[in-house]
Amino acid sequence: MRGWGRAAAAAMAGLFLVLLPPAPAGAQTVRWAAAGDPNTMDPHSQNVGTVTMMLQQIYDPLIQRNADLSLRPGLATAWEQVQPTRWRFTLRQGVRFHEGEPFTAEDVVFSILRAQQPTSNFNIYVDSIERVEKLDDHTVEIVTKVADPILPNKLASVFVMSKSWAERNNAARPQNTRAREEMATVRQANGTGAFRLAQREPDVRTVLRRNAGWYGWTEPGVQQGNVAELVFRPISSDATRVAALLSGEVDFVLDPPLQDLNRLRGAPNIRVLEGPEVRSIFIAMDVFRDELLYSDVRGRNPFKDLRVRQALYHAIDIQAIHRTTMRGFSVPTGTFFPPQVNGYSEAEDVRLPFDPNRARALLAEAGYPNGFGVTLDCPNNRYINDEQICQAIAAMWTRVGVRTQVKAQPLAPFFAQIQRDDTSIYLLGWGVPTLDALYSFQSLLATRNGAQGDGIWNYGRYSNPRMDELVERMKTQSGEARMAAIREALRLYREDVPHIPLHHQMIPWAMRQNINIPHAANNQPYWRYARVD
Repeated sequence: MRGWGRAAAAAMAGLFLVLLPPAPAGAQTVRWAAAGDPNTMDPHSQNVGTVTMMLQQIYDPLIQRNADLSLRPGLATAWEQVQPTRWRFTLRQGVRFHEGEPFTAEDVVFSILRAQQPTSNFNIYVDSIERVEKLDDHTVEIVTKVADPILPNKLASVFVMSKSWAERNNAARPQNTRAREEMATVRQANGTGAFRLAQREPDVRTVLRRNAGWYGWTEPGVQQGNVAELVFRPISSDATRVAALLSGEVDFVLDPPLQDLNRLRGAPNIRVLEGPEVRSIFIAMDVFRDELLYSDVRGRNPFKDLRVRQALYHAIDIQAIHRTTMRGFSVPTGTFFPPQVNGYSEAEDVRLPFDPNRARALLAEAGYPNGFGVTLDCPNNRYINDEQICQAIAAMWTRVGVRTQVKAQPLAPFFAQIQRDDTSIYLLGWGVPTLDALYSFQSLLATRNGAQGDGIWNYGRYSNPRMDELVERMKTQSGEARMAAIREALRLYREDVPHIPLHHQMIPWAMRQNINIPHAANNQPYWRYARVD
């Protein structure tokens, strides 16, 4: 959109805001901070926590989540599986997008098709959908290629946007972040959600204002928030974020540094909420190329050898990372999703033991008696102590002969790099928004074969035909047959070492005493449920 177009849109948006009903008495501004900034406002481009934490304030899906992550009506008031491969959704009437367009079935059809586009990172949620049919303005039917037992869980992560607005703004398909594409949806948004985007300055501040016409403010049985305005500031420095909270410059910090938690607990007018997150941290490796991009080994790829992968695993003292780096705020694991996820098996949650001597022996058996050099890619503002974890692991690997250099960078360039397959080994954190094992297996371990959703985050390009067979069974089967497929896949994961699992992340939030917000296990602050006293 050209400059005059942006100005006109802003003026229209401002006019619409003025005409909205006032916020409730006592509504207040909350100043909110985190280490990283969302790298787009496009609702179907980047399936990354820092993006969805902002977009879920602005956009609604057909099916919402309560603060305890259970499902509840969103833009759909009801849904039913009328046939094994056909679902019917009754849409909420009287809803308008923030810029005034009425919400209809056309927007649902458009949004699901948009999420299926090649530039979307959300197609993992719509991969089973064959077509979407509009029955009337307030009824749609979704036909799946095969029976999909968890379709409602998936649709809880698919945001609905205005078809007419997207087409006016040349945004009928999602932004291509890999190509660093610039388009209207990078800085603009137009949803139906509890808050509307009022100001967006990337890496500086994002301002959201209450959408007083949001249907959820009057729904019975739902905690009603009273926040009128949200001002988000990315503050990369740990010390600066803490100082801003203690001084009153900000009211809420999503990711307080672990080393400052005791200080914050003892500070007047500050409180800390703590709990487990549905997120696991692991190391993934390029097991595809014949020669690594960032290694001193020539003519072969050491990570293709199971013995090398096992050696790196044995070299990690996970208890030292838990105790020192994470200060107890982690749950060491031998798998890649936590117990809150359907399909978790305690029997398969078993780590290879810390054994540096065994690591050296395995490297020698694999033909690397003198080790080798490699670069470990890592974000430095996405997960709790992410760079520190990488530095600790690099030191452990170097001690057994794998000389490791850490390349740490902010989340935006880090994700852009690994999404180009421009990496040899990297640290990643993985949340499970569907709360079902298929999401992790399909995204991270299925062969990247061009099928929607398969291997969408498999940047090590792991491929195992048996794993692919088990993923296909998870997609279509139900009951004990499906659970048996998940258990076998977990066993294969443990034996084949496609990743080196580290821990499930614990999450503290720090805030001023007068803020009451439910602590959500997906690390998403649901400001629509928050109250400021």
